[in-house]
Amino acid sequence: MAFTSRSGHTQTALAEINITPLVDVVLVLLVIFMLTAPVLQSGIDVAVPKTKTVKEITEQRTVLTIDKDQRVFLGDQPINLADLPSRLQQPNSDPAHRIIYLRADERVPFGAFASVMDAVKQSGITNISIVTQPLNNGTAK
Repeated sequence: MAFTSRSGHTQTALAEINITPLVDVVLVLLVIFMLTAPVLQSGIDVAVPKTKTVKEITEQRTVLTIDKDQRVFLGDQPINLADLPSRLQQPNSDPAHRIIYLRADERVPFGAFASVMDAVKQSGITNISIVTQPLNNGTAK
């Protein structure tokens, strides 16, 4: 688009947008997301036992985790074992129909595992699924 001034000179308006800074910002954001995405999904480091039969978890469920230091987590939040039954109780749901997924490190002693299962059962939830990993080529590492 051209404009004519009072002195008779014709001037053109700057009609193009410089997108180089926009591209730079987008690329920096892309690199940041690529670097942080694996960290956000890692969660709590647990080496779950390996078994031959593994059922894939397809829906969002309540997950309890016991790490190698025998700390208990509800989701990603640490929780005291004494507080676990009250935290698992939900006012408008039937505990008999709820499912809890229990992830435990393979180095956790059975006593700690049994204590967590007992705390879950105190809340009225009896359907507890134990999370495992599939065996690689039929043998465990």
